[in-house]
Amino acid sequence: MIVRQNDQSCAARQAGGVDEGTDRMRRTTKTILLAAALSIGGVIANPAYAVAAAHSPEGVCGSGFARVADSKRAVKTPSGQVFGYVYLMYNRRTGYNCVTTIKTSYVGTATMTSATLMTQTKRIKDEPARTNKKTDNRKYKYYAGPVKLYAKGFCVKYSGTIADTRPQGEIASGGRSAWGNCG
Repeated sequence: MIVRQNDQSCAARQAGGVDEGTDRMRRTTKTILLAAALSIGGVIANPAYAVAAAHSPEGVCGSGFARVADSKRAVKTPSGQVFGYVYLMYNRRTGYNCVTTIKTSYVGTATMTSATLMTQTKRIKDEPARTNKKTDNRKYKYYAGPVKLYAKGFCVKYSGTIADTRPQGEIASGGRSAWGNCG
């Protein structure tokens, strides 16, 4: 009886011109096409995720840079809204620090965005410590930076700002105003 049912269903498929292997292949092809369409639709429906993933601090600063202790600070408005994050990175091989400010608000819209890095330099006798400072500040759609300075053996400060789109809008700021990450 079982053999007969299989023979009948096989004969029915063959009568329609479709054998079992072709039928299985069509189902697999339909499944693959459906999965591809859904995944493309997800990316097209929300490109902000793709943009955010493309702009990581490691990607902005480049090869060899890694996050350090206290390396991520929120860039917030006085009212507490977070417009993005400022990151401090370090390259052990070269001794350079890198700072970038990556937007999470107004992404894709050019707004004033900055990244600043300040390093101490050697003191001469009783003089105050000298500093080097470098800033990238202009209208950006996604991030400011990379800002890089040699800092092996020295302390650093870093900061970032992001302005909103309104003429009298808020300016978000963040970073570390005290010397740190010395060494």
